[in-house]
Amino acid sequence: MAKPRTPKSSKFPAAPKPPAGLPDRETLLAFLRSAGESGKADIARHFGLKGADRRALREMLRELEAQGDLGKRGRKGFAEAGSLPPVGVADVVDRDNDGDMFVRLTKAGEDAPLVRLSPARNDNAGGAPGMGDRVLVRFERLENGEMEARLIKRLGQSAHKILGVIRKHRREIRVEPVDRKSKEVLVLNEQEAKDLKDGDLVLAQVGSASGRYGPKMGKVLEVVGREDHPRAASLIAIYSHGIPVGFSEEAEAEASAAKPPTLEGRDDLRDLPFVTIDPVDARDHDDAVYAHPDPDAGNVDGWIVWVAIADVAAYVRPGSALDREAREKGNSVYFPDRVEPMLPEVLSNGLCSLREGENRATLAVRMVFDSAGRKKSHRFVRGLMRSAAKLSYEQAQAAIDGTIPPDGQDGDKAGPLLDPILKPLWAAFRLMGKGREIRSPLAIESDERKIVITQEGEIASINRRASLEAHKLIEEMMIQANVSAAESLEAKRTPLIYRVHDTPSQEKVQNLAEFLATLEIKWNKGEAPQTHRFNKLLDETREGPHAAIINEVVLRTQMQAHYSADNLGHFGLNLAKYAHFTSPIRRYADLIVHRALIRALNLGTDGLTDQDISQIKDTAETITYAERRAMAAERDATDRYIAAFLSDRVGATFEGRITGVTRFGLFIKLNETGADGLIPISTLGQEFFVHDERMHALVGERTGKRWPLGLAVEVKLVEATPVTGGLLFEMLSEPVAADPNAPRPRLGARRQAAVKPRGGLPKGVRRGQRR
Repeated sequence: MAKPRTPKSSKFPAAPKPPAGLPDRETLLAFLRSAGESGKADIARHFGLKGADRRALREMLRELEAQGDLGKRGRKGFAEAGSLPPVGVADVVDRDNDGDMFVRLTKAGEDAPLVRLSPARNDNAGGAPGMGDRVLVRFERLENGEMEARLIKRLGQSAHKILGVIRKHRREIRVEPVDRKSKEVLVLNEQEAKDLKDGDLVLAQVGSASGRYGPKMGKVLEVVGREDHPRAASLIAIYSHGIPVGFSEEAEAEASAAKPPTLEGRDDLRDLPFVTIDPVDARDHDDAVYAHPDPDAGNVDGWIVWVAIADVAAYVRPGSALDREAREKGNSVYFPDRVEPMLPEVLSNGLCSLREGENRATLAVRMVFDSAGRKKSHRFVRGLMRSAAKLSYEQAQAAIDGTIPPDGQDGDKAGPLLDPILKPLWAAFRLMGKGREIRSPLAIESDERKIVITQEGEIASINRRASLEAHKLIEEMMIQANVSAAESLEAKRTPLIYRVHDTPSQEKVQNLAEFLATLEIKWNKGEAPQTHRFNKLLDETREGPHAAIINEVVLRTQMQAHYSADNLGHFGLNLAKYAHFTSPIRRYADLIVHRALIRALNLGTDGLTDQDISQIKDTAETITYAERRAMAAERDATDRYIAAFLSDRVGATFEGRITGVTRFGLFIKLNETGADGLIPISTLGQEFFVHDERMHALVGERTGKRWPLGLAVEVKLVEATPVTGGLLFEMLSEPVAADPNAPRPRLGARRQAAVKPRGGLPKGVRRGQRR
């Protein structure tokens, strides 16, 4: 088993032992100031507290927390409010409407303080960080008492290497960075660069300065490709964000040695007609589903739902090369033109994929629902299954809607499955919907787009993703399987990695309330955040003129989900216990949960190891970072593909909506493609516009006219840069008339600092940047 953790207080120089007994307030805070953070047990041990004194300590901690003198760190730790180390590793986790970044210590919990990140003043910092980046920062207290984080180094991308494009000029050969936030331009030795061509994508080493004021020298380490290649966007994203690529020979050999599963140690589930329902272009199939009425007379009108998940734990063993590399990758990364998988293809698309008509190892859960849609019970089975059919969401939905013949005469295999498989699945789903309605998960609407790529790598189209009932069916069944996994492991007191989504902070809710007040919508600031209250607001305003902006602001009020060894619950789904179990081919978190179930339920010898348990907190942090790294890479690749798609339409006009309001300009999302771009504040007219945070608007200092969040506008595309993914627009619409009841803003120091010459952008702001 894992060794007991050393109390954090033992890391610091030994201090004279205090006299036994409950400490006073100042003594307790002084101890926490020196220790950094400690749990209740560590504090009690330090002061020698027992019995009644321990109970009194709990009350003291509760009071200090309520007064704002203490802050929680994770689930059990405490630290003096606002206490931060002089230097620490932090994650960029939020951005306000001014575009300012906020960081949180990597080793701290969700309730640790957010600290504003000061713009980089260090040329060696590696470029301005973006959302999801990991950074090394120095914490300093300003004259007004607020804490500020000063960037020392961006860790998301090496400060000593850059990905850039070769530009050949008459007198020199340069490497210009593809990262739109970086200004690091390198000069190459002419002799060394003679074989390079203008437009080559290269990975270059940063050397010393070429002169007192000139750019630094560089050395090309690798030619990655060409900037004009159709698939360059994903290559740039992979290299820029440090996405691990490929597998070692050892990992590939382990994957190739894997054998097809047998019935040994497994239940035979091959008679159950499971089906997979996935996107039409899916190649890896993690999950399959099947449902039937409950034959138990005590559960009238109840249903049984089976969810079978690929048994990846049978092939990826703890401590193996496959395991080490899957943990480092954290998850598969999906680009419009390619996938960088977490596992080698022989597993991800082969033995671990629930292919139609082939025997596959599975870890399945059998869930029983009553007539009200409540889950009564569940049990896990390690078995051998055989998928009866591979269906797309569109096929399954068409069969249910009756738009394809049930006899299969048109060749669509979904038709003959309608009565025996699909109708029972939909009946079970509609029953489960009763429970979902009672639970009232957050119902924020999203506008997702799918980029369709041709075999040559060109963009064929950008389409809005349809929201089908088939999507919701699979989503709800996966959610209930995930809940079952968390419940079983908690019941067995087995460590696991939770998928957590914290309750919105009081500050964010207060900002929401203040904004709604500008629309004359009431929201009680003291009311505890609840999903049904947010849903009521969205329902009441869905058909009104402010629906889009309210949906956007409610979304921004939410915290970011992450992985944790401590259970904080899942606010968005309104669930007390939640873990990822259903996608072990593409998420390492799910593989850990599978191993935990195998160990806790005695389903085999390849379950969670003591070493897995000892590093479970580090694993949660590692895969959270990997997930955010992947999200940033996917977003950047999408931006570049869209910029390439629109590059031949510069000068065209588009309908869009304001989706971001900052002190340096407006962010616009186009209705047609979902593309995001910027209108610099300097191009909005002759008068000064001031950023009104409360109203989420830019307001004219002289006229009071407004550019509010959510406003439908017409814009002209003036610049599209595929290599960086940047889009610049020009506003063609008129601002909203002044609000006679709103106070006229004044030009302040922050606004003056943000004003730039026409066409310029504030330092650290990338073109096309989006919240």
